[in-house]
Amino acid sequence: MENSTQTTTEKTKFCKYCGQAIPEAAVICTHCGCQVEEIKNTSQAQPQVVINNTNTNANVNTNVNGGHGMGKPKNKWVALCLCIFLGGIGAHKFYEGKIGSGILYFFTAGLFFIGWLIDIFVLLNKPNPYYVY
Repeated sequence: MENSTQTTTEKTKFCKYCGQAIPEAAVICTHCGCQVEEIKNTSQAQPQVVINNTNTNANVNTNVNGGHGMGKPKNKWVALCLCIFLGGIGAHKFYEGKIGSGILYFFTAGLFFIGWLIDIFVLLNKPNPYYVY
């Protein structure tokens, strides 16, 4: 009975992630699957990529309502003046087209002047023009 053990003389290196022995030519570890070396390009001819962006964009936006999701534009300063001087009766809410809120402000004196005061600070922080949905 002959007990022969073949040993391979394949050169190996160690994976820098898991530490296992892998073949020296391996680019990806055979144990953990991590890439241990950069992939070397063996082809000599490199493809040449040409980008030609010489055409001009002649598209014109013809939306008349401001686009999808845009409400009606309102002037911040008109709304603020209405709020300061006639906020107790909800004039700024009627200007924005919020009829329900305007009626509520009208009958509650600007939500007991607390809502009126809050609306002044809210309008001050809005951009001009702002959009009402």
